[in-house]
Amino acid sequence: MNQQSVPITPHASPTAPWKRFLSPENRYLAPMFITSILIVGHLSFGILESYKKTGIAIAASLLAELLLGRTFSGKWPNLASAYITGISVGILVRSPAFWPYAVCAIVSIMSKYVLRIKGRHIWNPSNFGISVLLFLAPETVASLSIQWGNYLLPMVVIWILGSVIIWRVRRFHITGTYVAFFLVFAFLRSYITGSPWQSEIAPLTGPMYQLFIFFMITDPKTTVRSRFWQCVVVSVVALAEMILRLSQVVYAPFYALFLVGPAALLIEMWFDSRRTVPARVAA
Repeated sequence: MNQQSVPITPHASPTAPWKRFLSPENRYLAPMFITSILIVGHLSFGILESYKKTGIAIAASLLAELLLGRTFSGKWPNLASAYITGISVGILVRSPAFWPYAVCAIVSIMSKYVLRIKGRHIWNPSNFGISVLLFLAPETVASLSIQWGNYLLPMVVIWILGSVIIWRVRRFHITGTYVAFFLVFAFLRSYITGSPWQSEIAPLTGPMYQLFIFFMITDPKTTVRSRFWQCVVVSVVALAEMILRLSQVVYAPFYALFLVGPAALLIEMWFDSRRTVPARVAA
């Protein structure tokens, strides 16, 4: 009796646990990473203003996300992004009062739902909220300015962990391009102002910049699509930051991203609309 041959399908090799953990689908990877920045930074140098103020920022961010997400979309949202926003506000904002932490977190989340163009928000939430408060309430609100000091280990750990995570989610080219241009412009600022080059590159070693380069400028929701143009945009952000620094603007990186990032998205949307019009006419 003839037996019909059955094709044998090779089993796909199981994905290594560390690859699953560092995969782009793991939405809790970024919250765990930003929590590690908080723990390492606070235990090493006390970067938090207080546990209560950071807790207020996180709670206000989560609550605002729940209420606005349910109101605008009719379903309960995933809170990973809101947690990142809240903890970023808790780390970066400095104020003797408690209200800026709650207000900054709520304004940041509101910007996602209120300031939308063609169905998408164009500002990174924490960048928007922090920039607005720094501009409107400079007497009460400041930003984190602590560096890692002479202890390289915390900085090295965060940079290695952050680089691996950003590389796995295919955003490392954004961070790498910004850092490269920041260094170039730092030496240029040193040449223009006569200040030591070490002081110009020093900000890059602080927790504030690590949040900035790993979370704010790489936010998938508020960056243009093309890898090439993503690199162009962050190089312009670094250029704008240099100009603001030369103009003695204290919070230059926040303001630079606040101005350049949305402008790049609006230009991309404009080009998209220009391409769709001929297609509709042809159809």
